Amino acid sequence: MDIRAVAFDANGTLVRMLTEDGADDVFRAAAHFLTYQGIDLRREEVRDLYFRIMSEQQHASPEEHPEFDAAGIWRSIINAHKTAFTRTLPRAKLNHMPLFLAEMCRGISRHRLGLYPHVLEVLDALRGRYPLALVTDAQSTYARGELHRVGLLGYFDPIVVSGDHGYRKPDRRLFQFALDGMAVAAENALYVGNDMHRDIAGAREAGLKTVMFDSDQGNKAYMDCVPDYTITDLRDLLNIIGI
Repeated sequence: MDIRAVAFDANGTLVRMLTEDGADDVFRAAAHFLTYQGIDLRREEVRDLYFRIMSEQQHASPEEHPEFDAAGIWRSIINAHKTAFTRTLPRAKLNHMPLFLAEMCRGISRHRLGLYPHVLEVLDALRGRYPLALVTDAQSTYARGELHRVGLLGYFDPIVVSGDHGYRKPDRRLFQFALDGMAVAAENALYVGNDMHRDIAGAREAGLKTVMFDSDQGNKAYMDCVPDYTITDLRDLLNIIGI
């Protein structure tokens, strides 16, 4: 292989993440916060509204693999239930509340945020030799903050986040953004992911060589899709590339 650039998935490949997005604590905290903004909703009502609006966003999208907008969901909830008291709040506060709620709820839902073994060792070995990109299905509101928290933000250029575009992997356009950002042809790029459908099938459709990292997350089979390589230890990626 003539590999000149490497792109990665984030969650389930480099980042070990565990969230409970529908947990009571998430929507209890959101409901309590909204009370102080003049919006009186029970946590069950907030949860139902949140997931209903998410579904409506996705169904309204023209995309085959639509992404949702967490901050947009909270904006819709606030706009639909604001009171006279809510309208007296400073405009700057009102404008910031959807982003705050998205970040707060993500933080409360999170039970684990760390790296898989040897991630930094592998990235340090690649950095300086190859352009590195990241293609992740995530929300714009918190993706880069989580990457900063685990020390990965400075390794990748570009960082392609599905929430910035309104559609998710396996849409080949997300992989093409990475290729364009690294200024490399698809046949000279390698993509490493943990999900056979969203990562491997998507990257193969875009023309990249693929490595399946068989982690504790992700779909391990999709139709007749077969990666070029399968690994269970990220250090094996260096052997594949020849470092």
